Amino acid sequence: MKLRRVVVTGLGAVSPIGNDVPTMWENAINGVSGAGPITRFDAYLFKTQFACEVKNFDPTVAMDRRELRKVDTDTHYGVAAAVEAIKDSGIDFEKVDCNKVGVIFGEGIGGLGSLEDEARAYALSQENGPRFSPFLITKMISDMTTGIISIRYGLKGPNYVTTSACASSSNAIIDAYDQIRLGRADVIISGGAEAAICNIGVGAFNAMHALSVRNDEPQAASRPFSKSRDGFVMAEGAASLVLEEYEHAVARGAKIYAEIVGTGLTADAYHITAPHPEGEGASRVMKAALDEAGLPVESVDYINVHGTSTYAGDIAEAKAIKNLFGEHAYRLNISSTKSMTGHLLGGAGALEAVLTVLAIEHGIIPPTINHADGDEDPEIDYRMNFTFNKAQKRDVNVALSNTFGFGGHNASIAFKKIEG
Repeated sequence: MKLRRVVVTGLGAVSPIGNDVPTMWENAINGVSGAGPITRFDAYLFKTQFACEVKNFDPTVAMDRRELRKVDTDTHYGVAAAVEAIKDSGIDFEKVDCNKVGVIFGEGIGGLGSLEDEARAYALSQENGPRFSPFLITKMISDMTTGIISIRYGLKGPNYVTTSACASSSNAIIDAYDQIRLGRADVIISGGAEAAICNIGVGAFNAMHALSVRNDEPQAASRPFSKSRDGFVMAEGAASLVLEEYEHAVARGAKIYAEIVGTGLTADAYHITAPHPEGEGASRVMKAALDEAGLPVESVDYINVHGTSTYAGDIAEAKAIKNLFGEHAYRLNISSTKSMTGHLLGGAGALEAVLTVLAIEHGIIPPTINHADGDEDPEIDYRMNFTFNKAQKRDVNVALSNTFGFGGHNASIAFKKIEG
């Protein structure tokens, strides 16, 4: 069986640094931080009092008010990102076989805020008997984004959500890629969403000492690969990519951003939250993506790294890159866009995939912000180019997007500038 080629024909995003792709990209290449004091709830008693929230978002641009009350904020974001990506792709669903068009998203948690609100309301109402919203289940479960998108557009192909912690939406993109190249679908609306900035979300990650507590300067809190990093900055939002079989895209005259040429999935099999200290699984997952693409390590120009700004994670990923790429590690660009967007948890992979594709299209590497001279970690080799603080122009032919998750999940996607 001949495997089919898969290309990216549409992009959408709702992020802490912009509620559409052009705004997000402009802020990313200018090193704008999306972090600030938490407004979703009163966080004054929490160790962490800031996050990367989505700002000035109007959910009615993508969803009817009657729909909005039935689902969680993560779905508001996810549907809006998908609507933008579909519009960007120019696809007319009346002219394609919608039995061969699917929707696959990734979410790490789902409607956590809605579950929290309903649990609080239940606790207050017990004396009069248990009362629950009839929409609690549709708010809480993580597959409502894919369901609503498919219903809105009449898309009857594969439809589901993947969950693998912070690697969730990269897994979704990889699944979408496989569905298309195996011939099970012609088009997949893929992506990821998350909205976990709530008491439980922030409190639980605080309890495990995962979040930065740099409350005095939140915009500088996410500082991947710097010695003074003290944890990740929680974020919310969504991103979407329209993936399409190459001939299908060409036949309708679609704009093609890039081609997915290889993917990798591995497990650390080491610890439920900590990465393998030498980045063993991370090395293998990047190698798997390049092997599937039939590309040598020397072909890679850019890696959008997982780079969460945690102590162990950044060291492990830096070691993984150096171990796999050898001397070429000093010739490629590396950046962590989480330094600006924060960490979208299950939505991170999709957002970073969009930014990686834009780096290929524009020939610009977005920066890793918040690094200062003298803040070098002795366990990290700074001969590698982490693209600190300022975007760099570079022709990007091949790029990797890495995402790793609690449980030891590793995912890597190889994108390539399109060739005929």
